[in-house]
Amino acid sequence: MISSMMPKPHEDAQLLRAEIAAAAARLIAQDGADYSSAKRKAARQILGEAQAGANVLPDNAQIEAELRLYQALFKADSQPARLFRLRTMALQVMESLAPFQPFLTGAVLNGTAGPHDDIHLQLFADSAKEVEIFLLNRNVSIDISETPHFKGGRHDPVETVSFLWHKEGVHAALYDLDDLRGALKPRNDGKTIRSDIAGLRALLVSSSAGQAGPAAPFDSTNQPPP
Repeated sequence: MISSMMPKPHEDAQLLRAEIAAAAARLIAQDGADYSSAKRKAARQILGEAQAGANVLPDNAQIEAELRLYQALFKADSQPARLFRLRTMALQVMESLAPFQPFLTGAVLNGTAGPHDDIHLQLFADSAKEVEIFLLNRNVSIDISETPHFKGGRHDPVETVSFLWHKEGVHAALYDLDDLRGALKPRNDGKTIRSDIAGLRALLVSSSAGQAGPAAPFDSTNQPPP
């Protein structure tokens, strides 16, 4: 009788996975950790030095669900306004970068963006230099790094330009025009991976916070005063 009431191994794994997901979500919301590092740190906090098996590590979808729950419980008074601001800024930047067919990705798109999040874009052009020159000609100071290709596999990392827009960080990954094919395909769970300008406008219109204003000219000299 006693043995029949003991938790089954798969039930233990499910509970542990949920606990790690909740801890990872807190790290993302409070510290701005990325999903991968938050998952590893949460596992260490809960398991100590024990090695976490793959069966107890949550996937990103489960962590995202816990992040949404955390924000609804503890950030409901501030997160929606923060998200609306970031989406508004993203729309302005995307409209200014319209020649490069910009797409919005990440937390600003999926609605989980908080105080630590930046705007993440994907641009498509004949060459990365074309985008860099476009920005530099508009007095935008840029930093250059690399981002893993969204197609993964054997694809090389792509160049990424980072800059500030109205005090918000923007990171634009620069892809070839050939990569544009299939860019609007949804995830396996049906959720949108990236959104174009029209899609972002629709998100802003449907937002209870109101609508975005007109796009500001894309020139660093037009930044608001500190």
